[in-house]
Amino acid sequence: MLWTLAMFIAAAFGTGAAEAAPAGKILVAYFSYSGNTRAVAQRIHNAVGGDLYEIRAADAYPQGYNDCTDRAKKEQTANARPALAGTLANADSYDVIFLGYPNWWGTLPMPVFTFLETYGFSGKTIAPFCTHGGGGLGRGPADIARLSPKAAVAQGLSLNGSGAANASPEVAAWLRKLGYQG
Repeated sequence: MLWTLAMFIAAAFGTGAAEAAPAGKILVAYFSYSGNTRAVAQRIHNAVGGDLYEIRAADAYPQGYNDCTDRAKKEQTANARPALAGTLANADSYDVIFLGYPNWWGTLPMPVFTFLETYGFSGKTIAPFCTHGGGGLGRGPADIARLSPKAAVAQGLSLNGSGAANASPEVAAWLRKLGYQG
């Protein structure tokens, strides 16, 4: 059964009961520096299937935490759009995109901005999830909606980065809210 937008919104935002998850091809895309967001992405992928895609900057971030954060903060201040390593084949073929990111200074890392602007995901549903050190989803969902204005943005999931590896119950509960058997 194909979901209507109203059914998806009801499930995503708790305005009614959903019968089933949105039908269609699924992509679990994520950007991860430390591995926390990758661990959550893999849990989601294991639960819902689809394709798994890592968003990577063409110029990899430094391994040292301070060097990485210095570069990331400069990119954010400059509103930079770092080039991406690789391309997502057949981006238009996906109907639901689970989009993962670490919360960097209240929003998405700049390579995720590049990813969203590159593919747009018009007419698609984007379900954001993030790992953080205390900032929750931040402005991430609002920035996703601004960068992909013709996509529906579902209720997001935020997980403290230090607990991401053991977040199976939270991930499963969130997926159930979205209509998936998490």
